[in-house]
Amino acid sequence: MRCPSAIEDEDGRLRTLADYGLSPDKPLPSLDPIVEIAARLFDVPAAAVNMIGRDEVFFAASTGIGACDMRRDVSFCAHAITQDDVMVVEDALADPRFHDNPLVAGALIRFYAGIPLRAPSGHALGALCIVDSQPRSHFTAEDRTRLKELARMAADKLELRRLEVAADALPSRLAASASNSPDAVFCFDGACRITVWNDMAATLFGHAAADACAGGIDMLVAAMDRERLNSAARKMLEGGHSGPETLTGARKDGSLFLAEFTWLRWKEGGAVNFGAVVRDATYQLNHSETLYRLANYDSLTGLPNRNLLHARAAAALRTEAPGLIMIDLDGFKDVNDTLGHAVGDAILHEVAARLASAIGPEDVAARIGGDEFAILLVGPDMAARASELADTVIAAIACPIRIDGHEVRVAGSCGLAIAPDHGGTVDELLSSADLALFQAKTDGRGRSFLYVPALRSEAFARRMYDAELHRAVERGEFVLHYQPQCRLADGALTGAEALIRWRHPVRGLLQPAAFLPALEGGSLAATVGAWILETASAQVAQWLPAQPDFRMSVNLFAAQFRTDLPAQIDRLLVRHDLPPGALEVEITENIVLDREDLVLPQLRALRARGVALAFDDFGTGYASLNLLKSYPISHIKIDKSFIQAMQESEHDRAIVLSLITLSHQLDLSVIAEGVETEAQHLLLREQDCEEGQGYLFGRPVPAELFAEKFGLVRASLTA
Repeated sequence: MRCPSAIEDEDGRLRTLADYGLSPDKPLPSLDPIVEIAARLFDVPAAAVNMIGRDEVFFAASTGIGACDMRRDVSFCAHAITQDDVMVVEDALADPRFHDNPLVAGALIRFYAGIPLRAPSGHALGALCIVDSQPRSHFTAEDRTRLKELARMAADKLELRRLEVAADALPSRLAASASNSPDAVFCFDGACRITVWNDMAATLFGHAAADACAGGIDMLVAAMDRERLNSAARKMLEGGHSGPETLTGARKDGSLFLAEFTWLRWKEGGAVNFGAVVRDATYQLNHSETLYRLANYDSLTGLPNRNLLHARAAAALRTEAPGLIMIDLDGFKDVNDTLGHAVGDAILHEVAARLASAIGPEDVAARIGGDEFAILLVGPDMAARASELADTVIAAIACPIRIDGHEVRVAGSCGLAIAPDHGGTVDELLSSADLALFQAKTDGRGRSFLYVPALRSEAFARRMYDAELHRAVERGEFVLHYQPQCRLADGALTGAEALIRWRHPVRGLLQPAAFLPALEGGSLAATVGAWILETASAQVAQWLPAQPDFRMSVNLFAAQFRTDLPAQIDRLLVRHDLPPGALEVEITENIVLDREDLVLPQLRALRARGVALAFDDFGTGYASLNLLKSYPISHIKIDKSFIQAMQESEHDRAIVLSLITLSHQLDLSVIAEGVETEAQHLLLREQDCEEGQGYLFGRPVPAELFAEKFGLVRASLTA
């Protein structure tokens, strides 16, 4: 871990920070809306204004951050204040400054973006930051601009705090603070005579300091507002409090403008003094409008964001029964990864335009995050209208998009929910539409689905099952069984396939069909896949001395190809002193079609190393024959559905014989799955099928039983 760089004039910076009167137990509530908007705007779980002390840091405002290490040495913001621009850390684990930082090791920060907040003197006080526990690979120039805009607003709030703290001290201190303030500041005495007049006040009102300090406060506003000004002054003199108010300011040249007065008051030697910070209200209006747009609109597409959609939906639910369509773009991530984020942003902009064109005048189209959109519908005959609009949206999104010479096609899936049947609150309606969207995507690309109550119970079951799978990994409940693969010519053992089982603490030993779909589609697939490879490799290393030509076959998950699979297998071969031919990896057509650009190069790298490659469930998919031409396959495994039906079905028998002949012509070996009878064995052997796997040769069993049955060295490793 690298500590933050030293800062020039650190003592001066700390003295400046003290002028703001901030501490861990004295935050600044006016900053709360800014950090909350930052979290929503960038769709992150946490944001903060972090002030940097000598050895510790503290939050002037924060959202989504609990207890954490507040030492300056581990603070990301302590690094950010040493820079002039936005500091972005896309993945802290890959950054040499932070990879071993306690905040990273504790899974609190993987992504960080922060920008320094500076005093008028130029000293860095702290930083406005956003953080996420997940890495992010895309923080655009537009995102940097938006974060800078929020930082300017935060700096304005801090400046008001500085002047208020100065007013609570001595008048001389306020005068010193006012001299370098970017705001108009003046002070007056008990007789309403101006005593302090800074340069920004001279700029705003047009009066030089000498002229202003010779007059009273009446000269600052138009005649029609002088009574209001004096009333505020009297209220403060009498010990009351006057909040910010907008008056008609008057410049020396006679021009008028809207001026916002923020009042200050203090006592010294028994005398009451008071002053004000004045800003051109036009600036304040622009400030408020900018804050509103940042909080309620998506800056890329111009559509309302999730926050505004929620507000509009809540309003609609009070008077009628609206409908909601959730929309997700299928294939968008691939476009981003292959053509770049600039093209991806252009696609999002075009999709937003198409959605805005498809809806009615009372409907609301919103971008609610990433490649997700939503449409709020109001009006009669909602069920039919929602379904019709979903079809229109799907068709509109499917039309080709031409960007920078590329013709890009994406698909849209839609989930529909209608109040009150599918939800009486905004959150319930959003949840129902989201569940319907999940079902639509499960059914295939470019589909829509209307919510039904069964979806919620299914989602609950998935969450429970996901939690159980995580527990299974943590407690080592997964085990491997091994099924023999035999040479059909003489019945000799050639290898085994490693097959996962779940030793469930309540339901007993579970077969893959009970949990594999959930495991493959969840976040644990790569972790469990790596464990299978490790365990199977360790096991075959124990059996090789007894049978040097033994081959261990392992099924791969698609998620494993999103890691560096060849490097992982290289480490396994070295660690267990295995020849590459002792390991065979199996893939299915679904893995290939999921991401061919990721899968094919890694498989070629594995074959170049000498690792065998089998195509599993061959003959059941549409692309199998085509894949034989381009993939470096050494074996095919004919699916058991053909093997078990080939004696009763002429069609299945013809398919099996053709696949064996084709494979041999392509110089590939064949393994027949699901061999259960001696008749099947004889038929396959007559057709020169090399190997078989099935109950005829043995069921999947634990390593000890496998070793005992086939005369291998007794395993010391319990699989």
